[in-house]
Amino acid sequence: MTKEELRAELERQAQRFKTVYGGEVITYAAQPTPDRKPWKKRPSVLDRVFEAEVQKIAEQKAKAEQDTPSDET
Repeated sequence: MTKEELRAELERQAQRFKTVYGGEVITYAAQPTPDRKPWKKRPSVLDRVFEAEVQKIAEQKAKAEQDTPSDET
């Protein structure tokens, strides 16, 4: 069924509804598409592992700085 055939069929049905049932056909404009929300990237497994490694290295550095004796004279 093409668009033209569909339009013609809908027009016939609307006319039939008006004449047989005495109803009123109201056509509405298409609703606008909703606004899209800004895209946010979810961290992948690799991103999470990388962050964990960076955190681990930072903790090791902090621990190493605390363990080294400071030379105060």
